[in-house]
Amino acid sequence: GLEEGAKNQISTFSNFITTINQKKEGIGNRNSPTQLVIPNIKNGRELPPLCLDVRQKQRMSMDTLPQELKAPFPPEPSLPIRTKTVKDFQDDMEKSKASGDWKAVHNFYSTTFDSFLEINAAFKKDTNSPFNTIEDSGIDANFVNVVYDALLNTPQDVQKSVLKGIINGLLQEWTGPRTKDDLRAYCILLQVRKIQYFYVMQHVCFRISQKRFKQVVDRLLQFISLRLFPAKPEEFPPMVKCTWWIPSATKVLALFNAANSLISPPIISYTDFYNSTLDHIDLMEEYHNWQCYGNSHRFSFCQYPFIISIAAKKVIIQRDSEQQMISIARQSLVDKVSRRQKPDMNMLFLNVKVRRTHLVSDSLDELARKKADLKKKLKVTFVGEAGLDMGGLTKEWFLLLIRQIFHPDYGMFTYHKDSQCHWFSSFKCDNYSEFRLVGALMGLAVYNSITLDIRFPPCCYKKLLSPPIVPCDHNTLVGICGVTLDDLCQVMPELAHGLSELLSYEGNVEEDFYSTFQVFQEEFGVIKSYNLKPNGDKIPVTNRNRKEYVQLYVDFLLNKSIYKQFAAFYYGFHSVCASYALLLLRPEEVEILVCGSPELDMSALQRSTQYEGYQKTDLTIRYFWDVVLGFSLDLQKKLLHFATGSDRVPVGGMADLNFKISKSETSTNWLPVAHTCFNQLCLPPYKNKKELKQKLIIGISNAEGFGLE
Repeated sequence: GLEEGAKNQISTFSNFITTINQKKEGIGNRNSPTQLVIPNIKNGRELPPLCLDVRQKQRMSMDTLPQELKAPFPPEPSLPIRTKTVKDFQDDMEKSKASGDWKAVHNFYSTTFDSFLEINAAFKKDTNSPFNTIEDSGIDANFVNVVYDALLNTPQDVQKSVLKGIINGLLQEWTGPRTKDDLRAYCILLQVRKIQYFYVMQHVCFRISQKRFKQVVDRLLQFISLRLFPAKPEEFPPMVKCTWWIPSATKVLALFNAANSLISPPIISYTDFYNSTLDHIDLMEEYHNWQCYGNSHRFSFCQYPFIISIAAKKVIIQRDSEQQMISIARQSLVDKVSRRQKPDMNMLFLNVKVRRTHLVSDSLDELARKKADLKKKLKVTFVGEAGLDMGGLTKEWFLLLIRQIFHPDYGMFTYHKDSQCHWFSSFKCDNYSEFRLVGALMGLAVYNSITLDIRFPPCCYKKLLSPPIVPCDHNTLVGICGVTLDDLCQVMPELAHGLSELLSYEGNVEEDFYSTFQVFQEEFGVIKSYNLKPNGDKIPVTNRNRKEYVQLYVDFLLNKSIYKQFAAFYYGFHSVCASYALLLLRPEEVEILVCGSPELDMSALQRSTQYEGYQKTDLTIRYFWDVVLGFSLDLQKKLLHFATGSDRVPVGGMADLNFKISKSETSTNWLPVAHTCFNQLCLPPYKNKKELKQKLIIGISNAEGFGLE
């Protein structure tokens, strides 16, 4: 069962298939009608789910099964006698629709799904037949389909009674052995239609432990991995004969993922659904199949993006970007040749030339003039300075721009100390182009693998994907998403707490708070009022309408009051990142692509670090890593920020930082120096660990405001 290892499960199934195939050769080919396949119950949970339309081309008795599948079944209990036929049921449905009296239909459903005995009594072809061959399950599949299809057209109370019976049946605890009738009932229950499965799975997930839930998810992921890259391919049937295995397992995972996302908080993290094995398949073929066929009958992992890791999604986005860049560069080359102009290698890049003294305005002008080149590889030149951009100048440009734009004195963003994040200023202005520049910067950072030191709350990225593809109709609202008090808490926790107190207040809200559906904001020293709804200044907030007030207030703060600012930001980001690949991303994953992951692994950084003037066995380097690995998480983040300009890790991990420690020939009285544009730390050869630790802590704790080197 699920407690056994996935390897044993696969082995048992492959042995079963091998035995069956051997028997086929001796039996010969004989056709048989389509039926539901019922394996022996003892190992039934180790086999993949089999559908009603599985075709068995040979008739085989139980004697043909391998020895491990021949455990005897306990005797079947006697079943109640039920005589209702498909026609009888359909007649009852028609009468109920015509009269509005659903009593007969309700009684049938509630009785049938009350127990496994009743399920078998209703759907078993012959209550007295044992059905001992795997050719015939004994289930009246047509009746099952009719009953489930009709359920969607019944009143809510009928549907709820059926779902309750299904959930109770799937979750019941067993003390004795299973019978074949038990297995038939399980198969019938698991055929519940997809639209109802989410409700079933949500209730099931509430009733099982986190450990058990993760075990099931891990086994399904293992199954997919072993089918894609089997250790012993000869133990499996050819892929062409079991093409349904991987799609079926993925669809079951989709149900678990949907149920997990409906529960607050989720049982497991969304990252626990990642299958890293998919990092090693042809992802672009999967992506192109998905682009061509969408969510049609042709399977692609991109139809189920929750299973694709963020690293794999980054590869898809970057390769899609590269193909767009190549296409644009090729067109530019063709245009040059057609006009008999000499091709210039600079046409292959997005060349940005800026003055340090006019950084924001020059950057804005350059990106506005070169809209057609935004998907090309970025190269930055500072006017009046010699040097080629090998990556360092590009990173410096990003860092300087971000620091200037997000400075409180600049007025574009407000920094909230209690949440330690930035939010859009609601001040009205005539030109929102600088917000478009910030969006374009974020898009360029994603496409050029630059990690930005930006702190936006999670709801910002949710808005950025609303919608994920820019609408053709420019009148369509963008950047508007459903927001809650939890979203506001991530930006303004004190205000969110106050609104939460209002919702739980037990006194008279109208008399005690004396508030209306009107809010006030300060703009450049002037207090302005805004109605949350028409005539809001005349509508008092009461116990009865306070939920509406809070929801409108949250929507005003996170959507309406900053709509023009965020719309410009949205269009800036999508001017660079416009791609169907964005449909694969969760808001949390967009944040990681832009800002990096907050999870640090300093041991991984140690393994990937390069050295200049030092060897990794030198005493100073050994002192350094002894000190760093012993640092608290806060000091480790400060070190990373000091050396790279950000305390987060790129999607590809620490190795993607290309971190370098260079030997500084200065006096050991000096503090360490960092070149953040190159992720380089210059370390004097300190004579002992205590001195190194002291100088390093002073350096990383007092670096803010010293600028870039």
